[in-house]
Amino acid sequence: MFYREAGDFKVSYEQDSQTFPIKFDRYRYYLVLLIAFLVIPFTINDYWASAILLPFLIYSIAAIGLNILVGYAGQVSLGTGGFMAVGAYACYKLMTAFPEVSMFVHVMLAGGITALVCVLFGLPSLRIKGFYLAVATLAAQFFLVWVFNRVPWFYNYSASGQINAPERDVFGIVITGPNAPAWATYLFCLIFLTICAVIARNLTRGTVGRSWMAIRDMDIAAEIIGVNPLKAKLTAFAVSGFFIGISGALFFALYLGAVEVGEAFGITKSFQVLFMVIIGGLGSIFGSFAGAAFLVLLPVILKVVGVDVLGWPTDIVAHFQLVIVGALIVLFLIVEPHGLAQLWRVAKEKLRLWPFPH
Repeated sequence: MFYREAGDFKVSYEQDSQTFPIKFDRYRYYLVLLIAFLVIPFTINDYWASAILLPFLIYSIAAIGLNILVGYAGQVSLGTGGFMAVGAYACYKLMTAFPEVSMFVHVMLAGGITALVCVLFGLPSLRIKGFYLAVATLAAQFFLVWVFNRVPWFYNYSASGQINAPERDVFGIVITGPNAPAWATYLFCLIFLTICAVIARNLTRGTVGRSWMAIRDMDIAAEIIGVNPLKAKLTAFAVSGFFIGISGALFFALYLGAVEVGEAFGITKSFQVLFMVIIGGLGSIFGSFAGAAFLVLLPVILKVVGVDVLGWPTDIVAHFQLVIVGALIVLFLIVEPHGLAQLWRVAKEKLRLWPFPH
């Protein structure tokens, strides 16, 4: 009975549109934040950070950015890997050119640069959509990877062609480089994820978000009732690029430390983030978290069960992972297009009505 509402006492639009209308949801949200900020940093180790926590935090930011573009604005994009590369290389150039500036500023500026690049490649969305827009963003993916490979200025004329994150600190605590403690990199990524999630949630339920959804549902009707398609589409590309650029900068500087663009930000990365959005749920901030958690935990669980417990060969387990992801994508697209987020919403609705059927 703790998960039910005793009547409807909403007397304002703010109360009616609040994110957590049930007190239990709000308390659970604050509890999760307390555990994330005050418990996990004191219990984390290098394995948990590198295998689960850092990838989950970084991919969640990327999935939120792509979900804004694809799920809320209805603009198909296959260039996520290339835009993450823009954030990574922008962060690298800023870190090497301005070593005295805080990493917070570098990551934010990297997100801003990526937003500008994303808007530039989003201009075709004003004339084309659907399959043709997907091809245009796919061309952006290959073009950006080619540029970062062929122009030595981007990797500071390194003989190896890769970029390496120099050691930087925040308030005297090292957060990049091999000497960075796991809890410091975790907290740095967690702060950015929390800020991005709050911004995304407030944007999607406000005027900007409603204009995105109007363009997604029926762009001609939206334009007739006063929605500016130019502003709506380009703001979606800008916000999406900002979040994806931040994730790319964190992925390079705090997670990998050294990057070769073709391997780290190839087309596989674009599809990986897209699969997170599809499995988690289009048009849902929670779905971005759920999809990222699922695809980060799946290989870890398969390795433990398949390799450590059952003794299967590693390559068989890797192929089995691809089969599972492909089957789930087909299943969700056919049975439940809104993904894990919709399953979670249905479960909550059942709890709100239980034990009564109506």
